[in-house]
Amino acid sequence: MSKLKLVVEVISAHNLMPKDGQGSSSAYIEVEFAHQRFRTVTKDKDLSPVWNEKFSFTVPDPSNFSFETIDVHIYHENKSAHSKNFMGRVKIYGSSVVREEEAVVQHFPLEKRGIFSHIKGDVALKVYYVEENGLGGNPLKEDNENKERSPLETETVQYQHRQQTTQQSAKAVQERRPDVKVVHMHNTPSQPVDYSLKETSPQLGAMGMHRDKLTSTYDLVEQMLYLYVRVVKARDLPTMDITGSCDPYVEVKLGNYKGTTKHFEKEANPEWNQVFAFSKERTQASYVDVVVKDKDLIKDDFIGHVMFDIHEIPTRVPPDSPLAPQWYRLEGKDAGSKVKGELMLAVWMGTQADEAFPDAWHADAAAVHTDRVASLRSKVYLSPKLWYVRVNVIEAQDLLSNDKGRFPEVSVKVQLGSQISKTRVAQNRGLNPLWNEDLVFVVAEPFEEHLILTVEDRQGPNKDEVMGKTIIPLSSVVRRLDHKPVPTRWYNLEKHSVVDGEKKETKFASRIHLRICLDGGYHVLDESTHYSSDLRPTAKQLWKPSIGVLEVGILSAQGLLPMKPKDGRGTTDAYCVAKYAQKWVRTRTVIDSFSPKWNEQYTWEVFDPSTVITVGVFDNNHLEGGNGDKMGGARDAKIGKVRIRLSTLETDRVYTHSYPLLVLQASGVKKMGELQLAIRFSSSSLLNMMYTYSRPLLPKMHYLHPLSVTQLETLRYQAINIVALRLSRAEPPLKRDVVEYMVDVDSHMWSMRRSKANFFRIMSILSPLIAVGKWFNEVCNWRNPITTVLVHILFLILVWYPELILPTVFLYMFLIGIWNYRFRPRHPPHMDTRLSHAEAVHPDELDEEFDTFPTSKGIDIARMRYDRLRSVAGRIQTVVGDMATQGERLQSLLSWRDPRATAIFVSFCLLAAIILYVTPLQVIVVLAGLYQMRHPRFRRSLPSVHINFFRRLPARTDSML
Repeated sequence: MSKLKLVVEVISAHNLMPKDGQGSSSAYIEVEFAHQRFRTVTKDKDLSPVWNEKFSFTVPDPSNFSFETIDVHIYHENKSAHSKNFMGRVKIYGSSVVREEEAVVQHFPLEKRGIFSHIKGDVALKVYYVEENGLGGNPLKEDNENKERSPLETETVQYQHRQQTTQQSAKAVQERRPDVKVVHMHNTPSQPVDYSLKETSPQLGAMGMHRDKLTSTYDLVEQMLYLYVRVVKARDLPTMDITGSCDPYVEVKLGNYKGTTKHFEKEANPEWNQVFAFSKERTQASYVDVVVKDKDLIKDDFIGHVMFDIHEIPTRVPPDSPLAPQWYRLEGKDAGSKVKGELMLAVWMGTQADEAFPDAWHADAAAVHTDRVASLRSKVYLSPKLWYVRVNVIEAQDLLSNDKGRFPEVSVKVQLGSQISKTRVAQNRGLNPLWNEDLVFVVAEPFEEHLILTVEDRQGPNKDEVMGKTIIPLSSVVRRLDHKPVPTRWYNLEKHSVVDGEKKETKFASRIHLRICLDGGYHVLDESTHYSSDLRPTAKQLWKPSIGVLEVGILSAQGLLPMKPKDGRGTTDAYCVAKYAQKWVRTRTVIDSFSPKWNEQYTWEVFDPSTVITVGVFDNNHLEGGNGDKMGGARDAKIGKVRIRLSTLETDRVYTHSYPLLVLQASGVKKMGELQLAIRFSSSSLLNMMYTYSRPLLPKMHYLHPLSVTQLETLRYQAINIVALRLSRAEPPLKRDVVEYMVDVDSHMWSMRRSKANFFRIMSILSPLIAVGKWFNEVCNWRNPITTVLVHILFLILVWYPELILPTVFLYMFLIGIWNYRFRPRHPPHMDTRLSHAEAVHPDELDEEFDTFPTSKGIDIARMRYDRLRSVAGRIQTVVGDMATQGERLQSLLSWRDPRATAIFVSFCLLAAIILYVTPLQVIVVLAGLYQMRHPRFRRSLPSVHINFFRRLPARTDSML
């Protein structure tokens, strides 16, 4: 057999435990195999170090390679004390090592050395073997001649899971489809992609050493100086045309930038009242030239101009009053010559804090069509006030049916705008039906739709006869703030009949008994419940006082990718949208920049700390005119979004970080750039904030009269539609696709990736309990005699002094909390690709996740996915069945289903009652504990008596088909 070389590539580590007492660590890695040891260099002050080092080991005995282990330890180097601190370890067995061409980078979670070790993070390694002489063949084949190759050796799956595609339909699809490889979006030596959060140090107004008036308003953004020119109006302009008229407009020139007002026809005294803003850092000119021209068909005529020296322009900073415009006499082309006419102007230097900034024409918008300039401006939107409309359909009386020979099957259809709900068919079939059923809808102020109720008789499939109809305006509906029922009311039902081609109303009116109210005690959910930004009830009378203020500075973005082609190259026109509570904000669009700077600051009132603010970045695709855009054909491309939970922020601290913008696409997770934010959460009262943690999360109506999960999901979808419709009618509009992306409208859709991620989340929660169980099993098996003896002593103390149990538990948790305070998170949370299970995902799973509903795929692919879902559901079904079996065995203890087993258990209960009556409880507990932790010499490898007895109990599985 040829000689083997084991190769271990140490790529990187992620999210390590701080060890230096300053929130960081200096980590290095030691790799040991067969008494050979190598170590990497030390990465100072880095919790996510990258090494990209390769180590080669000699395999002394290739035939025994499957039983060898590779030990990887990571340490913190304490240079001052010349010592090292343990940070975690990984053990890899030789049986899991593959050939070089099959090797991939794997992320191994760091293991603890003991149950009390404080370890977190993972390490990325690439482990494989090569033959020294380059010959082919598998050296492990001798040890596995009769074994089938493990799927882990053929599938490129990072977290060591495999796809269940063994069904015949899956094989048929794979034969017709080309081979695809799993795309891994992790750190590799060739192309590192950084998904981590980065702390930045921008020059903010709140951090400046010389804080002056320029930084007094916007203290969470960098200062941006602008030259503002307000063109108000002109008077006594001369006539320029043969007809004796003038069609004036104004050009504002600064260097290579030029802004133009609209022109007026035959007007000698026009009024524009338009503001132009020029960024100072982009201009090199010393003068700003304001030119008045007369618009003609061939060439526009020069009327006059006014010039200003930039160095002599005054500076104005809010809250100073706006600079008063002045009349300036127009000058001719020749220096010092005066012409007829005057122009009213105001020219000043200011920052983005100026109130003229949002509506000003910016110099970078010169190439944008005039009709699209409005879509560049920053705006603040308010979501409409949403109400739940509860319609309690009680009964109807004196209905008229055209078919006298049958009992009508009566139901009530209620329509509110595009929302339609229907009651069930009344149980008492007759002309006086009874329902007493609640229907709930969503409506927004101002109320534009009416409530339409139709009583229908189902005569057959898709055939309903209208027995009466009534229209109720929502303005007349009672508003309810608590759980007390509102008064009921009878409404007349109108019925129209056609006689000789004419529509006539029936004189005899039927009636319907209703209880209708606008429920103001609920919070109308218009976003995902996991990322709620507002939890207040609809009625303002029920609002609690605010507990603080949230300030967000949207600074800039870095490294954005090209989103669309323009003039043979890629370009991006980026803007940001932030949503918190009912307030939406939209920054201005920065044209043609991969590193846009916005430096805009916004403020929200905070009523609950357990809320989330969402900031999204989009590419503006509405800058070109055309019919396709007007018809809604263009959609703003999603660049990424950031979610920040306020409860994870310290009060009165400014967080300045660069957040990765991650988007999950059909090809895998992709980093689109980075967004730089500055965030400050200020609390008005610490006691009020602490008190909110004792209050219910939702308004009390959600607990007194809760809505079902299905109702909440349906109403949430309707609320999103209403909000998207209202915001799309604003100017500039906030499009539906932007709103739906911000509120995660499709978060409830099935995804194999999300299901796996949630499963591993559950496993991470249960892992401490599993670790405690393993530790206790080692104690019972006397793996470490000293630990076992100490546990025996502690057990005896707690048994004889049971009053110490609860104080000990709470004191232990207190000490753990105090100890973990040193390692508390110093940064806000961000999108985690590993937690989302997005770094290593099968392409077919992503294709399924991005599929439409209902599916648009072919029958073979749909059958393959259905079979895969059946296999997953089958395993879940087995687990649920096993849990039901254990419960049924407990029930059968006293049910006499197995008379002998029940007789034994009843006799045991009687004997146990006698023994426990005459024996102190502490003695019983001590004996039971000592028996459980007895030495392995007194144990048997077979199951105990009570386990054997329980497994023999009958269950109802034998009664199932």
